[in-house]
Amino acid sequence: MQIVINGLDVPVKEGQTVLDVAHQVGIWIPTLCHHQGLEPYAACRLCLVEVDSGGRQTLAASCALPVADGMVVETDTPRVRQAREMIMQLHLASTQDSPRVQELARLLGIEQHGLARHGEWRCTLCGLCVRACHQVGADAIGFTYRGSRRRVTAPFRAQATDCLGCQACAEVCPSGIVVFSEAGGRLLGPHWHSDVRMINCAGCGKYFLPQPLAGRLQQLGLELINTDRCPECRRKLAGDRLATEAGRADGHHAES
Repeated sequence: MQIVINGLDVPVKEGQTVLDVAHQVGIWIPTLCHHQGLEPYAACRLCLVEVDSGGRQTLAASCALPVADGMVVETDTPRVRQAREMIMQLHLASTQDSPRVQELARLLGIEQHGLARHGEWRCTLCGLCVRACHQVGADAIGFTYRGSRRRVTAPFRAQATDCLGCQACAEVCPSGIVVFSEAGGRLLGPHWHSDVRMINCAGCGKYFLPQPLAGRLQQLGLELINTDRCPECRRKLAGDRLATEAGRADGHHAES
């Protein structure tokens, strides 16, 4: 099975998307809502490509477009560039202070026009945080409302009581608005009003692991996860054990 992308004949496998294939052959397609470890959502629409569908040219989001034998795809036509510019302007109008959005605009050669919102809501509604939270099994956040009122919040816009403290949402957020901080043995996430108790190390006393996350890891049967000591103390213990075993081995050889 193969497709033609920007004039190149490329062998493909069933289950791949056009975006996967483009990355595979080194063709850059901009995207704001895509992450390799998460299911595609096709929210940002920046990854639009032009597809020859029965002699008719259509635009489709490449991140959610499965390959088909004989498919012909163009990633940089005037129509594609025009659509991306319009979409990028919308992202800039609402999230211009996002480093990721600024970077994409620069790479696309697009300057901002019109007024931007400030001090309000800087979410791109990419859904990365929602998908990440779902994938780790917490489902502590989700989309609420529709249209211009659409938001990502905890249920009923209240505290995210199911938060594990894994901070996956902060890791994938392209806007940089989801942040966590530690204070008094608690992990605080003001964006979701989350408040999670931390476990302190039995060795040094430092808080190092959110309690709900530790429970989730143990539930998954990850026995290698030590919830009693921090990584630094675990490394020290391992080093001490290694030194002790080496000393015993040296003593055994000397006796022999």
